[in-house]
This record gives sequence, C-alpha cells and structure tokens, in this order.
Amino acid sequence: MAGIIVVGVDGSETAMKAARGAVRLATALESSLRVVTAYEGDRTEVVEIGSDRWVVSDADDAEKVAQLVVTQLGTTSVEISYAAVRGKPHEVLISEAERVGASMIVVGSVRMQGMGRLLGSVANTVAHHAPCDVFIVKTD
Repeated sequence: MAGIIVVGVDGSETAMKAARGAVRLATALESSLRVVTAYEGDRTEVVEIGSDRWVVSDADDAEKVAQLVVTQLGTTSVEISYAAVRGKPHEVLISEAERVGASMIVVGSVRMQGMGRLLGSVANTVAHHAPCDVFIVKTD
C-alpha cells in the first residue's frame, strides 16, 4: 500500500507517540508521511529590536512544532513532509487528507474514554468523517 499517511501533532508527548506509530506504519506500508499541525488563531506580532525586525505568527509557531516532530522522528527510510494549517484539529486532518489524497490518517487516543468520549475527541470526529482509513494509536 503506497500512498500518504497524515498524522496530526501538537507538540505533546501523546501526539509524539502517534507520530512514532505513524512512522512505523509508513515504513511497513512503504508510504510517505505528512505531519500536520493545526492552529486556530491568526495572531501576528511584529518585534523590533534596534534595526532588526521579526514577524511572529501562530502559523510560524505551529510550523515549528511540525518541523520539530519531523526532526525528532529522525528517520531516513520514510519520506516526510510537514505543514501548519489553520483550523480546528479534526477539520485540518480531514481536509489535509482530502487535499493530498491520503490513504490513512493516524491520530492518538486522547479523550477516547470516559467523559472525553462523551464530549468528543479529535480521534472520534476524524474516525467518523475521514475520507480514508483511520488508525488510532493508543497513547495513554
């Protein structure tokens, strides 16, 4: 099964566990991996110190999270790309999977039991609305 596997990350250890599971799947299935971080805000700040000027935004912060995860995965056997996409995590994962024609979405099992399950979770919503297979990594 060649194709693209999409995994959502947010900088947490549970998301990193899901990313590691996604790498194992991508390796076994000879697929590429797309690491995606969602961000909801559109905050942009300009920081000036002397003659230096930096623009800092939520998008930049989210992209750094995805890039850091790719670095921490440290694999060379799987082709990995990353992106930061504006929106709610479940919406971003579903739309990114549709956009790239993913064969699978990998998510962690956070909030899949107890009150969290009743209130909803990213994994639950993605599993019900994904355009492709969904693999839920046990992350607790």
